[in-house]
Amino acid sequence: MPGTTDAKKDGIDDASYTENYTRHLERRLRALETEKQILQAERSRLEKETQTLRTELEKLRQSPLITATVIEMLEDGRAVVKSSTGPNFVVHVSSSIAKDKIQPGMRVALNQRSFAVTQELPPSRDPMIRAMEIEEAPEVAYSDIGGLRDQLLEIKETVELPLLKPHLFEQVGIEPPRGVLLTGPPGTGKTLCARAVAHETNATFIRVIGSELVQKFIGEGARLVREIFLLAKEKAPAIVFVDELDAVGSHRLDIATSGDREVQRTLMQLLSELDGFESRGQVAVLGATNRPDILDPALLRPGRFDRIIEFPFPDEDSREEIFKIHTRGMNLDAKLEFRKLVSATSSMTGADIKAICTEAGMFAIRESRVCVRQDDFSKAIAKVQSRGKGEGAPGSMYC
Repeated sequence: MPGTTDAKKDGIDDASYTENYTRHLERRLRALETEKQILQAERSRLEKETQTLRTELEKLRQSPLITATVIEMLEDGRAVVKSSTGPNFVVHVSSSIAKDKIQPGMRVALNQRSFAVTQELPPSRDPMIRAMEIEEAPEVAYSDIGGLRDQLLEIKETVELPLLKPHLFEQVGIEPPRGVLLTGPPGTGKTLCARAVAHETNATFIRVIGSELVQKFIGEGARLVREIFLLAKEKAPAIVFVDELDAVGSHRLDIATSGDREVQRTLMQLLSELDGFESRGQVAVLGATNRPDILDPALLRPGRFDRIIEFPFPDEDSREEIFKIHTRGMNLDAKLEFRKLVSATSSMTGADIKAICTEAGMFAIRESRVCVRQDDFSKAIAKVQSRGKGEGAPGSMYC
C-alpha cells in the first residue's frame, strides 16, 4: 500500500508540473507574439521612411525645370512659349496637362532637355503685394467709432451691401457704386472707418499706401497696381483700401520731371483698373486723402469714385462719445465731468482726444496714482493743444 501512495504523489506532481510548464509556454508565446507585432510595426515604419527617402532622392536627381510664359496655342496642340532665358520656342505639351487649360499669358515649367511643357505654375506675385493683404481683421468695430453715424451709414451702403447682398442691386436693376473716397482733415477717422469695415465684413482686405506705388524704375508702379487688382479678383469678395491717395492721384502737369511722369503712369494704370474694359467683379475700392483739392479730376468723376464722403471735425455730442469710448477701460474719478472736457476741446479731432486720454493717464502714473482725475485731463488738453497749435484747426488748409 505504501507504493500506491507514492505512485499517486508522482502522478499529481507530474500533472502539476505539466500544467505549470504549459502556462509558462503560453506566457512565453504571448510575449513573443507581442514582440513580433512591435518588430512588424517598426519594420513598417522603416519601410515608409525608406520609401520617403527614395522619393526625395529621386526628386533631387531630377534636372531643374525652366520657367516660361505661354504666348500662343497652335492648332496641332503645341504651344509657343517665351522662356525665362530669352528666346521663344515651339514645344509639345505633356499629356498629363489638359490642352484647354493652357492659356496665353500663363506661366508654365519646361523640361530642361526636351523643352516640353510639364507643369502649370501659379502666376507670379510680388512679395510686396502679398504683404498688403491683411490676414487677421483689425480689432476695430463700428462700436469703437464715436460719432460719424452718417459716414458709417454711407460706407455700409456703398461697400458692405454690394459685397454681402449683390442680389438686391440686381433686383432693383442698378449697378452698385464702384468706389468710395473718404476726405477730411487728419485724425477725423477715415482710416479708422476703413479698419472697422475690414473687421465687420468677411471680404479680403488689401491695404495700400499711396507712396508705396511710387517706384524708382519705369513701369514698376503700374505693375504693382495691376497685380494688386489681380490679387483682389482672385480673393473676391475683396476691399482695396488706398490710403494717402494724393501721393499718386494729384493733378497731371504739362511740364513734369521724369519722376512726375512715372507717377502719372501709375495714376493712369489706377484709372484703368477703376473703370476699365474688364469688370472688377466683387472688388470694392476705398480711397482716403487729406487733400481732395489736389486730386486729378479724372479720379473724381462718376464711375471711379461714385461716393465722396466728407469727415468733418467732431461736434460736441461726437466728442463726448469719443471721450467715453477711449476712457471706458480707464479708472476714472467719480467726480469727472465729461461736458467740461468736451467744451475745452472744440477744435480737436478724434485722434487728439485719444492722445488726451493717454496723456491724462500718464499724468496720474507720474504721481503714482491709479485714478485719473479732472485736473489730469486739463493738463493733458493743454499739452496736446500746445503740441499741435495751429494744426488741423477748422478753417485751416487740410494737412
